[in-house]
Amino acid sequence: MASLKKYKMKIMWETAVVFCLCSLSLVSSHSRKFTTPNVTRLTDQFTKIAIENGFVRRFGAHNIQVNGSLAKLTLDKSSGAGLVSKNKYHYGFFSARLKLPAGFASGVVVAFYLSNAESYPKNHDEIDIELLGRSRRDDWTIQTNVYANGSTRTGREEKFYFWFDPTQAFHDYTIIWNSHHTVFLVDNIPVRQFPNRGAFTSAYPSKPMSLYVTVWDGSEWATKGGKYPVNYKYAPFVASVADVELSGCSVNNGSSTGSGPCTKSGGSISSLDPVDGQDFATLSKNQINAMDWARRKLMFYSYCSDKSRYKVMPAECN
Repeated sequence: MASLKKYKMKIMWETAVVFCLCSLSLVSSHSRKFTTPNVTRLTDQFTKIAIENGFVRRFGAHNIQVNGSLAKLTLDKSSGAGLVSKNKYHYGFFSARLKLPAGFASGVVVAFYLSNAESYPKNHDEIDIELLGRSRRDDWTIQTNVYANGSTRTGREEKFYFWFDPTQAFHDYTIIWNSHHTVFLVDNIPVRQFPNRGAFTSAYPSKPMSLYVTVWDGSEWATKGGKYPVNYKYAPFVASVADVELSGCSVNNGSSTGSGPCTKSGGSISSLDPVDGQDFATLSKNQINAMDWARRKLMFYSYCSDKSRYKVMPAECN
């Protein structure tokens, strides 16, 4: 009888532990209730384009499905998938609505970014929004980054938790890049501003870039140095892309530096101009307050606070 009682207690204890672990795995930043700031919906100001009009298939063509303004990019054992813009841009407004793969997606990376690595392999520029798949207990996270002139050894990452579940619905991801600053926005809320002034200037992207939307296997680095690689038992991993907006300075093929003539593309609905317009030179008071909210409540990593990584901090951190 005593041994039976001990056995029952053991079963109850193991069940409690399993339940506890399962409960921990369900805890997430978006399970908390956030009151989001009110901001101007900049994405309502620009024209949405059909995928085929603005992009070509860069890799994994067999894993890309396009239907008008919607595209589905799939990562499976065969490959990932990626789109690249037909034009290169020297400044502009770049936005898309994305829906991320649901379920266990450790090591999966969905990226929305500007780059000229193919044109300038040794001194390329890059502006990244990278969405990193969850590890065993973590949600998808947002990583932003900026490179200039091939300065890949100095990563300027900042990472944020989501305030919503990015796998359940489409949400806006936006990059504003002009001569004044680069701004990263999620659902029109600025989460980061990288100004083109002072110590930031040497690290500021300055050459024409293409826009990419990709899904790929980031097992080697996306989850704590590759601790939780992609598990293809849960494949396929499908990222949906919709309502892309490309409004900016589209560089002519004959101009390699972006200093020559360019064609304004995107057809702004309003008079707002993301390249030269005064409304895009600085953030409004409401946008500054919203960015402060996002950084206080949701940012969990900034390269400027990583003393173990940098014995001498990048100049702009000072």
